[in-house]
Amino acid sequence: MNKIVIAMSVLGAVAFAGSASAEKLKATLDAKSEVPATTSSGTGTADLDYDAASKKLSWKVTYSGLSGPATAAHFHGPAEPGKNAGVAIPIPGAATSPAEGSATLTDAQAADLLGGKLYVNIHTAANPGGEIRGQVTK
Repeated sequence: MNKIVIAMSVLGAVAFAGSASAEKLKATLDAKSEVPATTSSGTGTADLDYDAASKKLSWKVTYSGLSGPATAAHFHGPAEPGKNAGVAIPIPGAATSPAEGSATLTDAQAADLLGGKLYVNIHTAANPGGEIRGQVTK
């Protein structure tokens, strides 16, 4: 009987720990957030799940209204809103919306993600530096 109680306690603790490490994050993408701002009427969202135990970031990026097809998309950072930074994590398959994927983050990338220092940027031929952008927030 004691072995069953202990096993159930351990399983409950593992299940609780697994769910406690998951973070839901989001980015709202628009032209005014670009640096410098663009005149695009494009908009988008990025819905993100981050599992701290495995350091796995999963995303679904949806956008519309761009000046043309997306040529690339990335997470950039580290940078606060209003600042630019280099590519931190590529978003493959962003030529079509929605773009879904995942990546395993480094410790530094995980700290930047949870610290609000990553942003999502969608690039087009007319706006190669980025057409719409959104800061990742909790």
